[in-house]
Amino acid sequence: MSWTDERVEILKKMWGEGQSASQIAKELGGVTRNAVIGKVHRLGLSNRAGSGGAKAEAKPKAEAKPKKAAPKPKAEPKAKPVPEMKTEPAVPPRPAGATNRKAIIPAGQPLPPQPSANEISPEALAKVNEVEKKAKKLSLMELTERTCKWPVGDPATEHFWFCGLPVQAGKPYCEAHVGVAFQPMSSRRDRRR
Repeated sequence: MSWTDERVEILKKMWGEGQSASQIAKELGGVTRNAVIGKVHRLGLSNRAGSGGAKAEAKPKAEAKPKKAAPKPKAEPKAKPVPEMKTEPAVPPRPAGATNRKAIIPAGQPLPPQPSANEISPEALAKVNEVEKKAKKLSLMELTERTCKWPVGDPATEHFWFCGLPVQAGKPYCEAHVGVAFQPMSSRRDRRR
């Protein structure tokens, strides 16, 4: 589709009458709403001051097109301060003797609810205590799909670790931790009473 003089005149007339870009596109056929909007802006018809005002504005703005190339040099002074701002270090220098280790900053969110001792059966609790003595005590980076991912300790301390024993089929934990993590709802309710 090309913008013939006839189609441009129809566009100007309909735009001046207050028709929407969608309505104009439908009337012209073979053109999208966005194409109509683009042409309206290129013709300088974007301000709808009334049916006569839009047409009257079209000629001065259309004649002003060569002037649009002039603002390009104005953009150059704006670009000059940017490199000057980048001369400052993005990251403040590290004090002498500082380590690469970042401080642990708590996210401010509470930890997910862990089962309390009265919710765990005494047999499961005893089993967990025995298993944790044999645990491999892995770090997060050492975990695999075959290792128990049961967390032990406070994540904000150096003494935090994961169980690491072989997992039960289809579960993320070893047999002992599965017994604690996956309990039927009825047995949990019974223990609370």
